[in-house]
Amino acid sequence: MLIPHPLLGARDAQEFTYLGDGSLLDRPDGMANDAAQAFYEYTYLRDNPAGVHRELWFHEQGDRSWLVVTRNTVTHEILSAELARDMALRTRKGDK
Repeated sequence: MLIPHPLLGARDAQEFTYLGDGSLLDRPDGMANDAAQAFYEYTYLRDNPAGVHRELWFHEQGDRSWLVVTRNTVTHEILSAELARDMALRTRKGDK
């Protein structure tokens, strides 16, 4: 499987380490009134979808960047990949 790295082009998936659900970027506010419940759900309640899903991948054997890869978990087709940093900055600004 080739992952289209936004800076380096297509890279073999063996250069990467899969690190889980892309929703991990949406960390709850630790100061909110419902922080305990929010962190419980963030930590333990995960979906395991069949189909299109956002995932975190770490380019361990390359430039050590974090990517958010949108992939179909049934066909393994990769629909997009972007730097996690860019996605997190956009989310902070409210652009999602």
